[in-house]
Amino acid sequence: MRVQIAATTTPTTATPITATPVTDTRPAGLTARAVALPLLAAALLVAAPVRGQEAITSHGISAFGELKYGPEFPYFDYVNPDAPKGGRMTFRGTGASATFDSLNPFILKGEPAQGLGLLYDSLLVGSADEPDSAYGLIAERLEYPEDRSWVIFHMNPEATFSDGEPIEASDVVFTYNVLLEKGHPAYKISYKDFETVEALDTYKVKFTFRQDAAKRELIQQAGGISILPEHYYQDVDFAESTLTPPVGSGGFLVEEAKPGRSITYCRNPDYWAWDHPVNVGANNFDCYTYEYFADYTAAFEAFKGGSYLLHEEFFSKLWATGYDFPAIDEGWVVKESVPDNRPSGTQGFWINMRRDKFQDPRVREAIGLMFNFEWSNQTLFYGIYQRTDSFWENSPMQAEGLPEGAELELLQEFHDELPESIFSEPVYTPPVNQPSRTDRAAVRKASRLLDEAGWTLQGGVRKNAQGQTLTLEILDDSASFERVFNPYVENLKRIGIDARLSLIDAAQYQQRQEDFDYDMIPGRLVMSLTPGLELRQIFGSDSAKEPGTANFSGVSDPVIDALLEKAVAAGSREDLEVAVRALDRVLRSMHIWVPNWYKGEHNLAYWDVFSKPAEKPLYSRGDAYWWWDEDKYRALKADGAPLP
Repeated sequence: MRVQIAATTTPTTATPITATPVTDTRPAGLTARAVALPLLAAALLVAAPVRGQEAITSHGISAFGELKYGPEFPYFDYVNPDAPKGGRMTFRGTGASATFDSLNPFILKGEPAQGLGLLYDSLLVGSADEPDSAYGLIAERLEYPEDRSWVIFHMNPEATFSDGEPIEASDVVFTYNVLLEKGHPAYKISYKDFETVEALDTYKVKFTFRQDAAKRELIQQAGGISILPEHYYQDVDFAESTLTPPVGSGGFLVEEAKPGRSITYCRNPDYWAWDHPVNVGANNFDCYTYEYFADYTAAFEAFKGGSYLLHEEFFSKLWATGYDFPAIDEGWVVKESVPDNRPSGTQGFWINMRRDKFQDPRVREAIGLMFNFEWSNQTLFYGIYQRTDSFWENSPMQAEGLPEGAELELLQEFHDELPESIFSEPVYTPPVNQPSRTDRAAVRKASRLLDEAGWTLQGGVRKNAQGQTLTLEILDDSASFERVFNPYVENLKRIGIDARLSLIDAAQYQQRQEDFDYDMIPGRLVMSLTPGLELRQIFGSDSAKEPGTANFSGVSDPVIDALLEKAVAAGSREDLEVAVRALDRVLRSMHIWVPNWYKGEHNLAYWDVFSKPAEKPLYSRGDAYWWWDEDKYRALKADGAPLP
């Protein structure tokens, strides 16, 4: 199954703060690094007169409320500051295919290797125990007015690129310009509220934002840009994919890249910021390797044999029945579930509304009714999942029941543009089906909806007034989910839809997804704890036509645009949650996807060669803060474990 998910397996010192959705389409992603030098005493929260306003100078910034960590914090609470450095961490390599052909993750062209975020730093970085804060990284402090209409980042003059050249304000300006001109189309959406980016001097860069823009997140959006070296790209074409290791701004270097086999990143001993408080207790391995395999089965077999060390399991059948191999019995491999405190939603089968046949919401609702979650959960998933209802499942931003209070008041602004059911009926929730393969009540309702939409049964298939057949192609590049899709296809055929599952190779799939050339695709997005600017790329009208964005269903609706801008502009977390609940309610009424399932946990298996802090950070899987335990490794080897 294809997924699009926020970063979970690339080691990072802190939560990324960029609002650009991750485009790695497998159960793992990459993010920018998060390290910097110790903060200076000058980074205390003070006020100074700037252009008639009281400017705030600080070591960090929060979208709402106060920062948890003061200007002289020694390290984040969730790390072991004495964690030893050394050893290695190895994962399964993932992506749009079983290989990679590029070390440039910033452009649409090519299939980038996993883990490339290890090569880059940004001006600011988040923490893994706060939902909406950011701290200085390459920027040792920042200066901004109360209305956040601009920000000046004061960069650390000790910061250098991996080739030893200094990181300067001009590099930030270059990065912004080259991403807009030659980068992934999504950057144009992400940075549309930036008016100017200018170098004030060698180590000061100023971002000015559009006057009419919602400015709550824009400073963090600017601070989250991975900084690129202008001098390097004077001789290298940024717009082209390449397998030549690039010069980066982070603490790791590409040690070895073998397309179709593996990629390894190792510590740069000359990195300028290993002792920064954000980096203490993190980045504990000397090298990180991503091993690539032809398919999931081959990868799992390799894990069982010790070819890589950490595996997150996404298949319930395997989790329930596949972990009885010798390394488990010997106690060499640890199996555990750890809580995921982020919103659990947005996994589903996305319907491409760009196609005329899916314009009517009654057609989309009928398609959704034919997925029998209860049967799938009982028969295929061993009953371990719950049904996803919301795009912000398992969070305070999930809409419930009838709208009331502030949410109702907000929705009333769009009363004439919304269906009356938004106000008179509880928020749409998929019906609970009988756990038989085909639920007859669902068949009757779906058939009625298709009749009402003008798709009538003619010779056993649905046709419209023009005689066109209602076809539905589910597109995927992996056979792993055939057991889920095939019963669903049969149910769709029962109501007269000419449905089929098409399995294509990974390269074709990637291209067709980027071009929106599909009827339906499976996918997952891990939504932010503080939704904001990234919503434009997922549900905004501007993203519906831009290739390669995360707007899988092609949502282009003025009310949705207005509601997501309400979320972007929210001045308090309470206002944000109200706006997102309203957005969730309206999106669910549109039936843009067939919601799947969730568990709210990470199912992890790993060879017992690591140690880790006593507590997992609230908003991270936690392995970014583990370390190599040589004693455990030697004990396993002495016991006969098949480790290299």
